[in-house]
Amino acid sequence: MLPFTRDQFVAVFAHYNAALAPVQWLAYALALAMIALVLLGPRRAHGFVGAGLAAMWLWTGVVYHGMFFSSINSAAFVFGALFVLQAAVLVHSVVLRGRLSFAQSRTPSTWLGWMLIAYAGVAYPLIGLTLARTSAELPMFGGTPCPVTLFTLGLLLLAKAPVPRRLLLIPFVWSIVGGSAALLLEVAQDWVLLLSALVVPLIVLRDRSLLRSACRGSPRAVGPSDSGTQ
Repeated sequence: MLPFTRDQFVAVFAHYNAALAPVQWLAYALALAMIALVLLGPRRAHGFVGAGLAAMWLWTGVVYHGMFFSSINSAAFVFGALFVLQAAVLVHSVVLRGRLSFAQSRTPSTWLGWMLIAYAGVAYPLIGLTLARTSAELPMFGGTPCPVTLFTLGLLLLAKAPVPRRLLLIPFVWSIVGGSAALLLEVAQDWVLLLSALVVPLIVLRDRSLLRSACRGSPRAVGPSDSGTQ
């Protein structure tokens, strides 16, 4: 049993959007810049993409969960902490340590990644427009949990393997928690979020396959002693 009604849930988005009207357009501009960097593939693009994703997760955790959703659900503070933690992991793993890079390819996982990105930024709000009483009630792209999670999983499908496992845990958890809105709150566009939980094991299997292929193609693995003598 949820501690709030569907009308209260929708009202949070209306208040959030009214208070932060220009931010959704800045989120789209940031997302377009990130996509352009993935397509063009300049050096150190991963740092900007990681920082952009971290900004989305941090904003959603602090502002949406902490300042707005917490007014109807005390669990929002826990959710917000998870989103802030994901932002910190993105900064550490991607921005500071460069543990992730992106490349355009024609693999099935890449096409799925682009489909999730398009769904998060275009189809998700369009579906919402057909169902909402007013556009002010729509979850904002780049600043609300479900579109941010979908966009992140889409980008991780575009990443060169391997994706650090720590980057997958919280998006996986939220795809289930947030995706439950499709059932409990009749948010139709969140059905894809619920199904996106399957993306995480897909990424893990893809990475393992690519690592096995790389090991078969190499005469031997390079260990710590090797890197220290070169």
